[in-house]
Amino acid sequence: MKIGILTLQLHDNYGGLLQAYALKTVLENMGHQVSIVNRRKNTTGISLRLKELIKIILGRGKRRGIRLSEEEQRIISQHTSYFTDTYIKDITEPIYSTKGLKKIADHFDAFIVGSDQVWRPRYSPGISNYFLDFVNNEETIGLSYAASFGVDNWEYTEKQTKECKESIRKFKAISVREKSGIDLSKKFLGVKAVHVLDPTMLIDKGEYVKLINREKEESVKGELLYYVLDINKEKKNLIYETAKNFNYRTFSVTRKSIPDKGSVQNIEECIYPKVTSWLNGFNKAKFVITDSFHGTAFSILFNKPFLVVPNTKRGKARFDSLLEMFGLQERLIEDLSGFNYEKLEQLPDIDWEEVNAILAEKKEFSLAFLNLNLIS
Repeated sequence: MKIGILTLQLHDNYGGLLQAYALKTVLENMGHQVSIVNRRKNTTGISLRLKELIKIILGRGKRRGIRLSEEEQRIISQHTSYFTDTYIKDITEPIYSTKGLKKIADHFDAFIVGSDQVWRPRYSPGISNYFLDFVNNEETIGLSYAASFGVDNWEYTEKQTKECKESIRKFKAISVREKSGIDLSKKFLGVKAVHVLDPTMLIDKGEYVKLINREKEESVKGELLYYVLDINKEKKNLIYETAKNFNYRTFSVTRKSIPDKGSVQNIEECIYPKVTSWLNGFNKAKFVITDSFHGTAFSILFNKPFLVVPNTKRGKARFDSLLEMFGLQERLIEDLSGFNYEKLEQLPDIDWEEVNAILAEKKEFSLAFLNLNLIS
C-alpha cells in the first residue's frame, strides 16, 4: 500500500524528526511504500507578513529574529538535514496550500495524520488539512496515528471546529498520543479515539543504538544529560543541585547559541548537533533532566533515571499522559520555585522491568492498530 504521512514540517527539532523517522520505518517494515507529505507554512506571502506586523503593533505578536540567508540556514541545519536526507528520505516536494495537497491526493492509497502536535492549530500550516479535507476519494484510507492536541483544553475556533468535525468523518480510525485527546475527540469532534504510543517508542532501543554506531558517535563527556528547550535560572539550579547530589558531570547535546544580531557572526556555534549525537546522549547518560516531551520519551526508552519540568505553554498534558502511562508521575516537577532539593536523595528507583513490560504491551496494541486499519 502507498501511504502518505502528514506530520508537521520537518526542520531542526530532534523529536519531530525522530517521530517521523520512526513511523515511516515501522510502516515500511510492514511492507508499505511510504512518503512524508511535505506540507509547509507559507511564510513569504504579503498578507501573512502584514498580519504579523499588525500583531506586533497591537502587542500580540513577537518580532522574529534575524532573517537568515539560505546559506546560513544550510550551515545551521547541515546535520539535521543530513539525517532527513539519509534516513527519512522519500519526501514530497514542498506543498503550501490545500490546492497543492489535492494534486497529490490520488497518488496514495492511505494517509496517516501524525504524530506530534498536528492537531494544535497554532502549530499547523492549515489545521483542516490535518483532518484530510483535501481527500475526496472514498477508497482512500484515512487514519490518525498518535495525533496530539498538545493541551487538554479546546483551542479551536468555532469555524475550525465545524470544518474539522465534518472532515474527520472520512477517517477509518482515530488514535491520539495523549489520554486527554480521547475526551477532546469525543466532546468536540464527536468521534471515538484510542490511546497509542508515540511513534518513537515503537522502535526498540537497539535499533537506535545501531544508528548511533553507524554514524560512529564518540563517547560523551559527562554523566548527567540536560536537554532543556526553555532554560531559566530555576532549571539551571536544578541541573546544578542534581549533579552535585549524584556527583555527576553535566553535558548537553544542543546548539551552543541561537542566531541573533550578535551570534550570527559566529555561526558555527549555532549549528545543531547530529541527530545520532543527540540519541547518543540518552544512550550514554546516567541521569537526564529535561523539559521536552521527546526528551522524556527517550529517557524512558533508554531506561535512564530522569526528572522532567514541563513547560505549560508548550503543553503540560503531553507529560501527564506519558508519565501516567508508565506510572512515573513522581518524576515530574511542576513548580521549581518551592522545590526541596533534599528530595533528590529520596527519589525511589524506577522499576525498569515493570516499565518495559508496560512498553511491550502498549507497543503490541499500537502496532495492531496500524495493521488492522491498513487493510483495504
